[in-house]
Amino acid sequence: MNPGATGTRTVPLTSVEVGEDAERLVLEVMRSGMLAQGTMVARLEDAFAQVIGVEHVVAVSNGTVALTAALRAAGIGPGDEVITTAFSFNATLNAILEVGAVARFADIGPDCTIDPDSAAALVNPRTAALMPVHLYGAPADMTALTELARRHGLAVIEDAAQAHGACHRGRAVGSFGVGAFSLYGTKNITCGEGGLVTTDDAALADRLRLLRNQGMRRRYEYEAVGYNWRLTDLQAAVAVPQVDRIATILERRTAHARTLNRALADVPGLVLPTEPHDGVHAWHQYTVRVTAEAGVGRDELGARLTEAGVGHGVYYPRLMYDHECYRQHPGVRPDPAPHAAAACAQVLSLPVHPGLDERDLDQVGMSVRRALGA
Repeated sequence: MNPGATGTRTVPLTSVEVGEDAERLVLEVMRSGMLAQGTMVARLEDAFAQVIGVEHVVAVSNGTVALTAALRAAGIGPGDEVITTAFSFNATLNAILEVGAVARFADIGPDCTIDPDSAAALVNPRTAALMPVHLYGAPADMTALTELARRHGLAVIEDAAQAHGACHRGRAVGSFGVGAFSLYGTKNITCGEGGLVTTDDAALADRLRLLRNQGMRRRYEYEAVGYNWRLTDLQAAVAVPQVDRIATILERRTAHARTLNRALADVPGLVLPTEPHDGVHAWHQYTVRVTAEAGVGRDELGARLTEAGVGHGVYYPRLMYDHECYRQHPGVRPDPAPHAAAACAQVLSLPVHPGLDERDLDQVGMSVRRALGA
């Protein structure tokens, strides 16, 4: 750990660990002379399919592309509306706009994922898809959402960018509809940039593979207008060992979240994240909510944690549509989301990554308590 300005150890919010197994695979790819999409990408796809419990995984260049590809392969486009959450990273919204659809915004529940009742209120004849976000690694209520989709004949595109290994009622997220995962540098499984689309639909998987390779099934035989959405074997080599040890990654993140919950359980005004009673939280982020009863506001708490050498982040400070570039966009319908708006002013994420040790967790817990006078 590097000493902070106050002489304390600095506990980083995120930490990327790439082991010797990844280094060996990267060297293997480099020595093979095949750096582009090849056998290592196929190995990553097969391994992730086993984790999620689906028939098909299609690797693409990043998580936003995974969302865009899932929408496009599902036939979502101009004239369609997609219901999602107002409280997420803007890649969710950007993917909807990229395919020419209109974004509608449901509110969130206490776990910060989409409220099925709020989503149901937005369904209309133009609605073509639901796009729940498994935010912070918490699984959305896929039982209610898939039933809503079934009643209205809607596609389900799961934004699982933050939820590798999360489950709802015994099923992995990404297996209820078409899943879109990110392999960005801060995710639970990472190769810097990358994405994975999961599905049990063989025809949709075939369409995805066609689209990611310039619309070619065979070289210079074009069947569709396509894109270069390919992942490289070098990137896949970094991710494969992490997929193999995802159970250990989840175990450590869960243990750290539980330790923090015990340390902070009696702090007034601090609402702690909880594990779903009917699922598995992936703990991409450990996110508390700082309410008025805490005595100091979220931003002041963050400033005091910086002084104490504790990394933290705000995910997300504004609703997706509350940025100038979206306010007059024809594809954005800014549906009211009061619970999501309240969350924007309260949420603060604390370190929970596998690289933490007992001393780090003690520092995080004690620093939060001191900052709030608890």
